[in-house]
Parts: sequence; C-alpha cells; structure tokens
Amino acid sequence: MRKNEIDIITLGCSKNLVDAERLMYQLELAGYKCVHDSEHPNGEIAIINTCGFIGDAKEESIEIILQFAERKTKGKLRKLYVMGCLSQRYKEELPIEIPEVDKWFGKFDYMGIVDEVKELRRLGVKEVNCESFERTLTTPSHYTYLKIAEGCNRYCSYCAIPLITGRFTSRPLEEILEEVRWLVSNGVKEFNVIAQDLSSYGLDLYGEHRLAKLVDEMAQIEGVEWIRLHYTYPTDFPFDILPVMAKHPNVCKYMDIALQHCSNNMLKKMHRHITRAEQDAVIARIRKEVPGICIRTTLLVGHPGETEENFNELCEWVKEMKFERMGAFAYSEEDGTYAAIHYNDDIPQEEKERRVEALMAIQQSISSEILSQMVGTQQRVVIDREEEEYYVGRTQYDSPEVDCEVLIEKNKKLQIGNFYTVNIIKSEDFDLYASL
Repeated sequence: MRKNEIDIITLGCSKNLVDAERLMYQLELAGYKCVHDSEHPNGEIAIINTCGFIGDAKEESIEIILQFAERKTKGKLRKLYVMGCLSQRYKEELPIEIPEVDKWFGKFDYMGIVDEVKELRRLGVKEVNCESFERTLTTPSHYTYLKIAEGCNRYCSYCAIPLITGRFTSRPLEEILEEVRWLVSNGVKEFNVIAQDLSSYGLDLYGEHRLAKLVDEMAQIEGVEWIRLHYTYPTDFPFDILPVMAKHPNVCKYMDIALQHCSNNMLKKMHRHITRAEQDAVIARIRKEVPGICIRTTLLVGHPGETEENFNELCEWVKEMKFERMGAFAYSEEDGTYAAIHYNDDIPQEEKERRVEALMAIQQSISSEILSQMVGTQQRVVIDREEEEYYVGRTQYDSPEVDCEVLIEKNKKLQIGNFYTVNIIKSEDFDLYASL
C-alpha cells in the first residue's frame, strides 16, 4: 500500500472519463499521485468511477467495488470511495449493501472527494473549483474527449440517463473554446466532441442550436488537427452543422448518430419522436451535403414489443443503409424508465443476444465491403501506438477504441501522435493495412 497514492478506476463511457480526469487534476494539486486504471493497484486510496447505463455495466461496477472492498477488509486499502452514475442512481441502497465503502459520491458531487482526501492529510480544506476545465489526460497526449453538455431531455422509453443526469445543460461556448485552447497548449491535436445529445447543444443557453458555431470556431483554432462529433440525435437534427463539416478540412467527415431502430412500431414504442421516413431523410441529407462522410450508429434490439417482423425489417434496413460503422446492444430493463413501468420485458435474453449477433454479422459483411474499397487509396492517419510488428493508427473515419484501426508496416520510424499519409494495401473485416 503506497502512501499518498490514489488508484482511480473508470468504468463506462468517455463522459465518465472526463470527470475522472478533472478529479485527478484536483487531487494532484493536493499532492497525491494518481494512477488511472492500473492492472496492479497499490494506492492507499481507491476511487471507483461507476457506470449505471445498462445491466451489464451495473454488474461490472458492483463487481469492481466488491473487489476493492475485499482489499480494504484485508488491510490492503485505507479508504474506498465510489462516484459516478451508479452511485448517483442508487445512493440510498448501495451504502446498506456495501458498507465497506467509506463514502458514496454522485455524478455531480464527486469533487467533494478532494475535500475528503485533503482532510486525510490535514492540508486544510479549500473550496474546490468544480467549474474548472483543467484535467489530467488519461488518453494518449495527442487526443482527448471534449464534453460540451450534461444531461438529456429526450426520455426515450428504455433509457435511464435522464433519471441519472437530469435535464440537458449546455456549457457556455466561450468556456469550451477556452478549454480547447488550453488542451492545444498541452499537445492535444484531436478532439472527440461528446455529450449525451449533441443535437441539443445551445438550446437551453441561447434558445437556438449552437453546435455549428462551436465547431466552426473550434476549427479555426491553430493546432486543432481533427474534430469528431459523437452522439447526435436524429430528431431536431442541427443541419447547419453540415456546411461547417464540408468547409473545414480539420472537421472529420464522421457523424455518430444513434438511430436505435427503423420500424415505425418500435420507434413509437421507444419514444424516439421520429418516423422511419423522417429518419431516412436525415441520413440522406447528411450524406448529400457531406459527400464521403462516415456515419456511425447504434441499434437496440429486444425492446418490449419488437416482433420478429420488426427485427427482420431492421435487418433489411441495415443492408440497405450500409452504415460505415455500426454497433448493436440488447435491451436491458432499467428501473424507473417508461419501458420498465409500462411494458413487459417478454423477449428471452437468448433471443435478444441472437438478434444482436445476427445484426453484427450483417454489419461485418458491410464493413468488409466498405473497407475493401479503400485499398489502393491514400489516407491521412494519426499514429496512436507502436506494437511489435506494426504502428497502429486511425483515419478521420475512426474514433479511438471503438472503430477500425490502420496497421502500418514498420519500415520507417514514426512518431506517436503525428499525422502521416499512407497507402492502404490490404483490408480485413474491421481493419486496414498500410505502408508509408
């Protein structure tokens, strides 16, 4: 057990990661050494940053908490704190179930951990600046995630996020731009812009969509090499972002837009407030105004009321739309959601998983076809890491950790975090091979 060392374990999405990075920065100012996601934690304090989105994520969070609780029981840990979405949602129940945890913090009060650990060292408690955007990056130094809003107003039938995070709240535009300039000064070149719902950015603060203005101004900051957009919503889509994407070469031709389904029956049951025809029109317009764009989407299967006919319609639609990137997940009943209260979760788990596998098999074929068309082209890539046989990079069409990678022959020394033009020489289902 290392004195003045804190292990921070982050579970769930990149939005959680940003929270952990802000916390780490404040703890380091207080004189602690922070280690993120260590395979062999040895700190005297551990902080678990939990996810509470779906069943699997909640189970993983509980399992990790119990592992560290056991370490504390054995005297290998002095203090154990838990923060994030799971503790935000179950703050009454969890302290009773897992008393080994010293204190539970929600998604928005977690900065109180700084005061807690300062007291341990008798440093004198000063007010923590919860609004500070400064953070300790846990990603490779050349890319980061830029969170521009919290919360969600959509209230889809299956989703617990609004119950955890509350109403959609945009960050002021100038504050975000200031953070971008600070990150650039610290070596960041690639910005993955994230929120639960990018489409709503600005509506609460300014009474109008401001995503286009934000991205336009970001693109003009010297040192910003790539901007990539994650988690837009098809209903009330901010179409003024498309000319900005088409105009600026450093705005990646990449749009992450969660569509969830195509069947009108399911879109209605899911409370998506859109029809298949309207959804298809959004995708068609995006592709028309930004030629060559990579569209990434997520689909949900096994939602209550999804018939075999609805699922078959979804499969045929995926074949027709040919999304460049796609993921799928099975419905998980979440306490307090509309679906949990009003629907019967009557589709067996085995059938849900079968549907996920069937969709991903279709997507594997589509991905293989799309990537094969890139063979013989030249692509600009950023180098993320070096492995034994290859340098591993990404194109503008690939977000870190979730999308395809480019494996580059090691016939010349390349620098991590730098951009290079490569020749694509071979493709597989989800990866590309290249030479400099």
